[in-house]
Amino acid sequence: MASDQPTGTSVDTRPRIHLEGVAKSFNGRTVVDVEQLTLGDHPIEGLIGPNGAGKTTLMRLIMHSASLDRGTVTFYPNGPDSEPVTLSETPPHRMAHLGVVKSNQVIMDFDKLTVLDSLLLAAASTDHERGYRLFNEDEVYGGARNEIDWYLDRFDFEDPLGHARSAGEKKLLDIIRCLLLRPRLLLLDEPTAGLPDEIRDRLTEVLKEKCEQTGMSVIVVEHDLSVIWTLSHFVHFMAEGSVILQGDPEWIRQHDTVIEKYLGSEHVGD
Repeated sequence: MASDQPTGTSVDTRPRIHLEGVAKSFNGRTVVDVEQLTLGDHPIEGLIGPNGAGKTTLMRLIMHSASLDRGTVTFYPNGPDSEPVTLSETPPHRMAHLGVVKSNQVIMDFDKLTVLDSLLLAAASTDHERGYRLFNEDEVYGGARNEIDWYLDRFDFEDPLGHARSAGEKKLLDIIRCLLLRPRLLLLDEPTAGLPDEIRDRLTEVLKEKCEQTGMSVIVVEHDLSVIWTLSHFVHFMAEGSVILQGDPEWIRQHDTVIEKYLGSEHVGD
């Protein structure tokens, strides 16, 4: 990985993920090849690059939903000095318990659940993850009422007591479910795709608020670069499976390599 800008880190309790010697190939083609990479030094970090750069595959490797060909992925839940957890040896279903959560790139929804029931399911503690207790709504809602109502007030679902109708509502519902899990580190894969501009802007405000209030770290893969430039504190640029540049958004935006491989000169001043 090359960078001609210094990238210092701060020692605090913000969660980090460190990748070392991580590689993945499909049908003989190397999709990800990352020797050293730390994610989470800053509250919100963008991960950008052209189609086929390996961004989504990298996130799947972190979540252990795709197997590594080689390398390790390590999670530091309370900063670089905390006890590490090797994610690459952790079953995927344990990720949320560790505080590592990822949204879905492709819209996925519980078609039979209303918006409210879907949020209740996300807010339910592990004590309620049994068939006979799962829909004890009064108890679950009583414990999470303020938080769920806050999200419902902030985002205008057409019918919170009905089903999510549009693709945008389903995408938003997926992200709110992730936030209700109270993650330590949240991976977002194209979170604003399909969202109206007003809701997109509201979502970026909420993410900033949650990072500030809770110390959560967020990693965002996003093709809407206006979101990356305004939301991210730091940006990683991937090309051909490797992270080749890292820096603050404006520096990345102006870099010749990024312009040549991804942006094109017409986007620099946008």
